[in-house]
Amino acid sequence: MLEIKDSVAVITGGARGIGFAIAEYWVKQGGKVVIGDILADLLQDAEKKLKAIGGEVATVVCNVTKEEDCAKLADTAIEKFGKINMVVPSAGIIKDGMMVTPDKETGKVKSKMPLDQFKMVIDINITGVFLTIRECAEGMINNKCKGLICLISSTGSLGTAGQINYSSTKAAVSVMPKVVTAEFMRRGLGGQIRCVAIAPGYVNTDILKNMDQGALTKIKADIPIGRLVEPEEIAELAGALYRNEAMAAEVFFISGGLRLGSRG
Repeated sequence: MLEIKDSVAVITGGARGIGFAIAEYWVKQGGKVVIGDILADLLQDAEKKLKAIGGEVATVVCNVTKEEDCAKLADTAIEKFGKINMVVPSAGIIKDGMMVTPDKETGKVKSKMPLDQFKMVIDINITGVFLTIRECAEGMINNKCKGLICLISSTGSLGTAGQINYSSTKAAVSVMPKVVTAEFMRRGLGGQIRCVAIAPGYVNTDILKNMDQGALTKIKADIPIGRLVEPEEIAELAGALYRNEAMAAEVFFISGGLRLGSRG
């Protein structure tokens, strides 16, 4: 059983939403955090909030699609705190749209998803995750750190209409724990660094709070527990997965019972 107290978590997308909730949970349990985010102002606000509750915090303005930024994130953790125990690549975006949209009257395609719209999501949600965990894994191995790489997938990984870009990235992220675990096992590192993924459903973050309330009501009607998942509940799950050293290579859904499948 691992203890969070005095452990070091590296979290991208850490200025808000799920990333911030995990950072807040971590420092409340006595851990230390390095949070990265591309939004400098929000990152500064997050740092103030975490320090106000006694957290030991380092911040890095980080574009997860850039190798040098992800390297700086991992280096900061080692230089400031001497280790990395938990890695949460939470940075991600959604850019919904249909692959092709036929005209209702003519039946012919009137619009297509632009390549830039597809690639932007791929770059941040897959490449960003890869670079984050690659750089942090190097720091963990070289400094003999024990811990967990905890990826953030989604119920969208099961396939949601209008999200060919986002669903594809989250499906890819859901495969990564098995690949990473197998690679580490082959190198004799399976007991040192584990890898899992958390797949949330609809989460009560700013994105949903600011959406059309009628649409939000319909979303809640599809959730068996009758409400959104709270970011703090995801943070608690992340903490439990870190502590329990038998948890490896799997995807853990936390959706209130929701299973989108292909009917989204």
